Amino acid sequence: MKHLVFIVVIFFFFDVQAQLSNLAPSKPATDIYFGSEVVDDYRNFENLHDPKVLEWMRSQTIYTNSVLDKIPNRNYYVEKRLELDKKQGFSISDLKITNNNKYFYLKKTAEEKTAKVYYRNNFNGQETLLYDPSNAGNKDVVTLISPSWDGNKLAISLSEKGKEISRIIIMDVKSKSIYPQTITQTNASSVGGIKWLGDSSGFFYIYYPVVDITSNLFGKNTQSVLYKLGDDPNKRNDIFSSSNNPDLKISNDVAPAILTFNSDDQYYIGMLVDAEDFRKTYIIEKNDLLNNKKNWKKLYDKTDKIFYIRLFGNDLYFLSGYNSPNFKLCRTNIKNPDFKNPEVLVSEKKDEVIGGYAINRDGIYFTTIKNGVEAKLYQKKDGKEISIKLPYASGSINLQSRGKDFSDLWITCSGWINEEQRFRYNLSNTFIPENLSPIMEYPEFKDISVEELTIKSRDGKEIPLSLIYNKNFIKNGSNPTLIDAYGAYGNSRSPFFAKSYLLWVNQGGIVAIAHVRGGGEKGETWHLDGFKDTKFNSWRDLIDCTEYLIKKGYTSKDKTAIWGTSAGGITIGRAMTERPDLFKAAIVEVGMTNMLRFENTPNGEGNIKEFGTVKKPEEFKNLLEMDAYHHIKKGVKYPATFITGGINDNRVIVWQPAKFAAKLMASNISKNPILLKIDYEGGHGNNVPIAQRYSSLSDIFAFALWQLGHPDYQPKENTQK
Repeated sequence: MKHLVFIVVIFFFFDVQAQLSNLAPSKPATDIYFGSEVVDDYRNFENLHDPKVLEWMRSQTIYTNSVLDKIPNRNYYVEKRLELDKKQGFSISDLKITNNNKYFYLKKTAEEKTAKVYYRNNFNGQETLLYDPSNAGNKDVVTLISPSWDGNKLAISLSEKGKEISRIIIMDVKSKSIYPQTITQTNASSVGGIKWLGDSSGFFYIYYPVVDITSNLFGKNTQSVLYKLGDDPNKRNDIFSSSNNPDLKISNDVAPAILTFNSDDQYYIGMLVDAEDFRKTYIIEKNDLLNNKKNWKKLYDKTDKIFYIRLFGNDLYFLSGYNSPNFKLCRTNIKNPDFKNPEVLVSEKKDEVIGGYAINRDGIYFTTIKNGVEAKLYQKKDGKEISIKLPYASGSINLQSRGKDFSDLWITCSGWINEEQRFRYNLSNTFIPENLSPIMEYPEFKDISVEELTIKSRDGKEIPLSLIYNKNFIKNGSNPTLIDAYGAYGNSRSPFFAKSYLLWVNQGGIVAIAHVRGGGEKGETWHLDGFKDTKFNSWRDLIDCTEYLIKKGYTSKDKTAIWGTSAGGITIGRAMTERPDLFKAAIVEVGMTNMLRFENTPNGEGNIKEFGTVKKPEEFKNLLEMDAYHHIKKGVKYPATFITGGINDNRVIVWQPAKFAAKLMASNISKNPILLKIDYEGGHGNNVPIAQRYSSLSDIFAFALWQLGHPDYQPKENTQK
C-alpha cells in the first residue's frame, strides 16, 4: 500500500514538472504606440498555423485534463445536471408562433444529445416531429428555426462543433420534405436571422464571403441576400451591402441586416449591426426593394439613440435613449419621422429601466427592471399606466404577442430560484399557465435563499450584488464563494433559474453575481460608466464587492473564486492582476484578455466602438489599462487560474486565452496551478450538445471547489507517508 501511494505521488509530481518544463514557445514583438514601447512576449501565438503553438496548446489541454482527472467528484456537476434533466423529462426552446397560431419549437429529452424540431397547430394541438438533426449522421445542432408567415415552410439553421457559421435547410411542413438546395456561409443564430417575405416565397439572410476564422477577412463585407425558394443558392441576390450600395458608405465591419415585422409591411428596414445597441438604420419601400431598386433612405443615425424598434402600418414604435438613459417608449410616423421629438408613450422612470414591450389589440405592455434584478409589468392604455401584479416576484420578464390584430399576450417570468414559467395574460388580470415544458418541484433546492444588496464602491456608487446561499449558512468566513461578473455592452445579468448556481450552493457554497459597471442594470449611464476610459470601474467594482463579502464574513480570501466569460474576461483578468492577493482562484472562460490586439481578431473591428482602438492615443491608453495580458508581472504570486478557449471560437479567437495562459505560467511564482484547456469540439460555448456544455461547467466547478478547499474535491495523492 505504501508503494502504491509513493508511485501515485511521484506521478503527480512529474506531471507538474512536465508543465514547468514545457514553457510556451515565445517570439516577442515590440510595438510603438504614440511613443510608448510595448513588448508582446507571445505574438507568435496569433499564428494559429504555427505547429509549435498548436502543439503547446494541445499538450496543455492534455496536462489540464490529467490534473482535473485527479479531482474527486470532477463529474459531480455534469452528473447532477443530467439527473435533473432526466427528472424534468424534456425541455423546450426557440418557440415561434405564427399569426395563424402555429407553434414551432425545439424539444430535447434527457436521453437525447441535441434538440429536435417540432410543430403543433395551436397550443393544444397534437405534437409532430419535423426534423431530427441526428439522422444526418453528423454532429449538427439546430441553432435557429424560422417559420414562414403562413407556417407552411420552415427554415432551419444548423451548425457543428460550436461554430457560429451555419447552413440553412428549408422544409415543406406539410410533407416534411427538405428542399434540395442548402444555403451555406451564414450566421443565422447571431446576426440578422432569417426574415421571410410577406408571401412566404423566400427570405433574407446574411452571407459571409469568408468563413475561415483565422483570416483577417472573416466577418468582413457581409451581404444581406434575398433567397427565393428553389433558386440556386450559389447565385446570390445581394440586396443590401457595401458592394451593392456604395453610396451608403457601409463600412466592412458591420453586418447589413434586413428587419421585417409583419407580413403586410410596406417597408423594409435595413440596419447596420455592430456591437452597439444604437445603430445606423435605413428604410426602403417593399416594392422598390423587390424590384431591385437601391433607393434606401436613412431612417435614423446612432446619435438618435434608437433601440428596440417595431413597425405596425405607418407607426414605428421604439425605445429612445435620447436624453433618457433609462429609456422612454415612443412612437413616430414612418412617412415623416421625428426621433428627437417623438410622441412619448411612456416617460423615462427614475429608478427603473424600460426593458421591453409588446403591442396587441388591447394596448401596449411594457416591462421595467430595477438594478437588473427586480422586474415589473405595466399596461399602457387610454393614456394611463396600469401596474400588473405578476404571479410571483420575478427577476426577469419576457413578452410575446401575435401583433396588433390579436389579443394574445404571453408572459414568461423567472428568477434565481424560480423556474421559468409561461403564462397567457387576459384583461381580467389573470395569468393562465401555458407551459410547453413540465414545471417541476425541486425539493433539493428548497432551503436556498436570495439576497439582493447594493454595496458602496470606492467612488460612492451603489453596486447591485445578488447573493444565493443556503438559508442556514453562517457568516464565519468559511463559505466557498463563487463571484460571477461580466460588465460590457450594456448587457444586464438578469435573474434566471440558474441550476448551476443552485448546485454550487448545495455543495455548501455561496454564489454572488456582481452587477458591475459596463452592464445595463441601471440603464445607459451604467453602461457608459464601464466603457472605454471608464472601463476600470468594471473590475474595481468586482474588487469592491469581494472586499465587502470578506468584511461582512460571507467568505474570506482563501474561499473566494471569481468567474467571467467572454468580455467578462476583462473584468476577471484585470481584477486578478490588480489584486492577486484578494482571490484564491480565478476562472477566465473564453475570455477577452489581450485588448491591445483584440481589433486584430475576427470579431475585433466591430468591438472598437465598445472598447476603443489603438489608432487613437487616448483609446490606446484605455485599451492598455484593460489589457490583463500586459498587466501580468514576473515574480508575482497569482491565484490558481483556469483558462478556457474554443478552437472554433470566432468571437474570442483562441489565441487570446492561450497567450494569457502562456504569460501567466511563465510569470507566476506561487504554487497555485495555472491551467489551460482548449475545447477542440467547441467554440464560444454555444452551438454544442448540452452534455458537452455541462461537462465544461463541471470542470469549472471542480477546479474552483478544489482550490477553495472543499473536502470532497481534494486529490488524495497530496498526502505522502
